[in-house]
Amino acid sequence: MPGPRIVSSLPGFPISSSGSSSFHPSHFSKSSAPVIFCRRRRHGASSRGKKRKGTCACLTELPGVNPSSLVAAASPGSMEPAPSLYPLHRCKIIHLVRHAQGFHNVAGEADHRAYESYEFLDASLTPMGWDQVARLRKHVMTSGIKEALGLVVVSPLTRTMQTAVGVFGGSDVKDGVKEENPPLMAEGVGKAQHAAISSSGCPKFVAVEWCREHMGIHPCDKRSPIRDYKNLFPAIDFSEIETDEDTWWKCSSRETSEELHARGRKFIEWILNRDEKRIAVVSHSSYLIHLLELFGEDCSPLVQQEIRSPYTNCELRTVVLADRRATSKISASSDFPGGVPEGPSAGSDLADVIEDTGKELEDAVENGSL
Repeated sequence: MPGPRIVSSLPGFPISSSGSSSFHPSHFSKSSAPVIFCRRRRHGASSRGKKRKGTCACLTELPGVNPSSLVAAASPGSMEPAPSLYPLHRCKIIHLVRHAQGFHNVAGEADHRAYESYEFLDASLTPMGWDQVARLRKHVMTSGIKEALGLVVVSPLTRTMQTAVGVFGGSDVKDGVKEENPPLMAEGVGKAQHAAISSSGCPKFVAVEWCREHMGIHPCDKRSPIRDYKNLFPAIDFSEIETDEDTWWKCSSRETSEELHARGRKFIEWILNRDEKRIAVVSHSSYLIHLLELFGEDCSPLVQQEIRSPYTNCELRTVVLADRRATSKISASSDFPGGVPEGPSAGSDLADVIEDTGKELEDAVENGSL
């Protein structure tokens, strides 16, 4: 059965839980691979997104996956990738964002061993990171992205939640102002002090463990207890996370590429099962690299690069996720059934069918087969 696909953004296309950390590709369907179309927006330089040789297994190397089932048919007589066409109501617009600069990024840029230091446990944003957030926020406001969002999905780590609420949340809460609803973020979260952020006029924010950073060994990628996060980020929904303490991160072992790919597939399944059509996802460098390696096998090298290239801090790319697995009908709000009022509607091709059928009957009578 065909799977969902990710494709790089088409010109003119509108922008407008918890469980074990042991994952395996065999948990998911062999053909459950989506298509993505990609728009890119960068804010700030990368400090942890450089792809290292040998760190990521490509999709064709994963056990239990048949790459030929993921490749779109080429044009007749050509080995070049063919264009793809999908019903709009089977697609979702996804805005993928890597978090802004964190203190671990700065330290790790100077000395990679800093990623193994507990000084950067669940690292927060730097002052430069907050500046990157402000620049991306301006973009999503002026482009209409924020206004059209139905959902913001965020990895449950401090730096990703700070980025998510800073970019897609409400305005800063002024001193002494009492708001009716709980804020998305309380005042003073993290090392770089920042005002509280309002939840007024915002889409729903949901924390999901499936889009966490590459887990294990690096304390910066270990989350804090959910009970603490609920006080720091009161308006974020943590109901998708089953355990208060972090049971996924291991101090002595790191997730394999195969486990990350499998976790990425699980996350895509979760996204596709949501009702929202326009979704922002705020995640991490290594996770996004592995997630996007699942897509692009049927694309040209240029489009594949647009999909798979590493993210800089606070970079946003817009992609279209197409679900080809559907077996049941759903309503298409932009489609119109036609035939109202009802009347004759036969096309001119019907004449060709009648003519061909008549000739076949005549031949059958003539040769005695009828």
